[in-house]
Amino acid sequence: MYSKNMTIGISRLLSPVFAFALAYAPMTEVLAKSCCSSGGGEKAQAAAEKDIVDTAVAAGKFNTLAKALGVAGLVETLKGKGPFTVFAPDDDAFAKVPAETLNGLLADKEKLTKVLTYHVVNGEVLANKVVKLKSAKTLEGTSVPIKVVDGKVSVGDANVTATDIKCANGVIHVIDKVLIP
Repeated sequence: MYSKNMTIGISRLLSPVFAFALAYAPMTEVLAKSCCSSGGGEKAQAAAEKDIVDTAVAAGKFNTLAKALGVAGLVETLKGKGPFTVFAPDDDAFAKVPAETLNGLLADKEKLTKVLTYHVVNGEVLANKVVKLKSAKTLEGTSVPIKVVDGKVSVGDANVTATDIKCANGVIHVIDKVLIP
């Protein structure tokens, strides 16, 4: 496994795409094994039998997101054919949202839907394509900015912490902050 310091040094020598893959591959493999595999040690590509919602629920790290999707009535959408790309805030990301703000969103289906659909892009956009984008149009209707700085990718003001978690109807990229349009 690569250390963060080694990855930073390597990122200066290699392309941002390759450095990004080195930095986040170990985390992606762990998440893929814990949430995507139906059997011991299968690769994420071979285990893309679950849809986006089922993959997120099985990971155990997206409980608040799953709850919010249910409240907003978006579960069936993200269980649909797709493909979709979801920039998924994990439970730690939701924990950064002040309780009153989060409770307010959960009480207002229209605002909650707007926030959640701002995390979803039509089509499957894998990490090697994300790093080439300046922005991506979301299901919410506006575009979210994308930046690559020193091999690290940010979507809006969130950092991408894991990539290319393949699902039957798209892909999940994990982010460390809830995006507000």
